[in-house]
Amino acid sequence: MSRLQVGEVHLVTGNGSGKSTSAFGVALRALGHGKKVIVIQFMKGRQHVGEYKIQHLLKNYNVIQCGRRGWVNLNEPSEKDKALARRGLHEAYRALAQKPFLLILDEVNLACAIGLLNVYEVLTFLDAVPKATYVYITGRHAPKELRARADFVTFVENKKYPSTMKARAGIEY
Repeated sequence: MSRLQVGEVHLVTGNGSGKSTSAFGVALRALGHGKKVIVIQFMKGRQHVGEYKIQHLLKNYNVIQCGRRGWVNLNEPSEKDKALARRGLHEAYRALAQKPFLLILDEVNLACAIGLLNVYEVLTFLDAVPKATYVYITGRHAPKELRARADFVTFVENKKYPSTMKARAGIEY
C-alpha cells in the first residue's frame, strides 16, 4: 500500500517529559472539534491517571490500557508484559474498525525498544491505518524503523528538571 493511502503518523520520543502529554493535547483539540479519539496505552495499567479518569465525562474518547498496574522491568520484561503488549496491538487493530479521527499508541516506542513488541508488527499496523485516521505514537527510545516510517518526528529533551520532585496529580499523571 502506498504512503498516500495510509494515515499520517506523528512520533514523539526523547528523554524529556511531555511525550504523552503532547499527544493528549492533540486529543483535546480533536475532541473540541467533535472528532473520535481512541488511546491504546502500552505498558500502562494505572487507572488513577487523569487521561484515563476523564473518559467517562467525554464523548468520543476511549482509553484502553494494556499494561500492568506496576512498572515493567525494562531490562527483563515478563511474558505477561509481552502478552499485554500484544493485546494492545490487537486492540489497535480493533480500534481501526471504529474509524477514529485520532489514534494514540501511547508508549509503543518503548514497548518496541525493550522487546515487548516486534517493530515490524507495528510497521505493518501503521501501513493498515486508513488515510482518514491520524496516529500519534509516543515513548522513549523510538526504534529507527519507526522514526523512518513517521511523517513527523519530534524529540522531547529535558534541559532542566528538579532532582527531588514528586509526581503531581493533574500535572505528571
